[in-house]
Amino acid sequence: MDAQDLGLSPAVGDALRAGLPEVAAATVGAIAVEVPEYAGQMTGAFRTNVEGAVQLALGGFLRAAEEARGGGIVPLPPVIDAAYSLGRGEARSGRTMSALLAAYRVGARVSWQGWGATCVEHDVPAATVARLAELVFSYIDALSAASVTGHSDQLATSGRVREQYRERLALGLVEGQPEERLLVLAERAEWEPPPSLAAVVVATSEARTLAPVLGPAALALPGDVVDLGVDADLAVLLVPAPSRRAVLQPLRGIPSVVGPTRPWSSASASLARARRQLVRHGLGRDVADTDDRLVELVLTADDDALADLRARALAPLSDQRPDTAERLAETLRSWLLHQGRREAVAAHLHVHPQTVRYRMTQLRELFGEALADPERVLELTVALGAQPAAAAARS
Repeated sequence: MDAQDLGLSPAVGDALRAGLPEVAAATVGAIAVEVPEYAGQMTGAFRTNVEGAVQLALGGFLRAAEEARGGGIVPLPPVIDAAYSLGRGEARSGRTMSALLAAYRVGARVSWQGWGATCVEHDVPAATVARLAELVFSYIDALSAASVTGHSDQLATSGRVREQYRERLALGLVEGQPEERLLVLAERAEWEPPPSLAAVVVATSEARTLAPVLGPAALALPGDVVDLGVDADLAVLLVPAPSRRAVLQPLRGIPSVVGPTRPWSSASASLARARRQLVRHGLGRDVADTDDRLVELVLTADDDALADLRARALAPLSDQRPDTAERLAETLRSWLLHQGRREAVAAHLHVHPQTVRYRMTQLRELFGEALADPERVLELTVALGAQPAAAAARS
């Protein structure tokens, strides 16, 4: 359908174009009044720019209407591009599409009122006026759709970019990058550093479930990005830690390993400890708080050194049969921990006190004065207090 099909004379077309500035100004004024989100912005240069954009859209409509074929109208590419950019701009401004769509509705109504009056002045037939109105609202629908697409694309793009920045920040934290660099990464990710963080290792499936519970400040990192020392589908979470309870409470009942609370820029130290616990014992069946395992972590910090210490400190048992050596070592450990209280040792080992007395007689014969030497007692206590990783794995 062309202008002749619409029944618009050249004089009417010229009159509609001549009135574009007035219609655009009226449209912008109505939007400023009826759409609160734009009310305070429609002044000065911004208003001038908006009026120019409205004139572009309305002028594009008149051109498209003249070139229309069939039942619809297709906005010109520059107008579609402008509408798409408007939608992206709304997303960047943090607004939903409701304000822009409301502005489109107001614009359609006000512009049609102006054009309708021009058509009446030129005695345009009612059928032609109705057809023109139909094209106006079809045109606005097309612009609205283009803006919605722009808005959605911007959100998707900015969301992906933001997630990429957050992942880079999380990687920088677990790698222990300098605080100056971390601050740059945090700014790019729009992430406000909390005073402290705790590293949490969980199954990847659990990480997805925990994300909304832990809040937007928690950072996530796929386990395959960082070496966790185990072959499993895991993820690392860096959780703000205002208190230990705040970290542990959401993890109750979830297989996980929680590193110690550290200043935010030292989160790598928290993950390092969680990793050591993970390598030795895996995830287990519930939350494993490394703060509750400090003695074991200290004693097993160097498995080779511990193995050498055990070999030297427990050398007097080396000539005993394996089962005898194991019973004597167990008794000596309990005797050291209970400070020689025979009844307590017997209760702990579930044996008769006389059995404890008999075994301690054997031990005194084997170790001699070592059981009275503080340095040797310390070695024995440490040697018997933990097992090397290989032994722990067998038990």
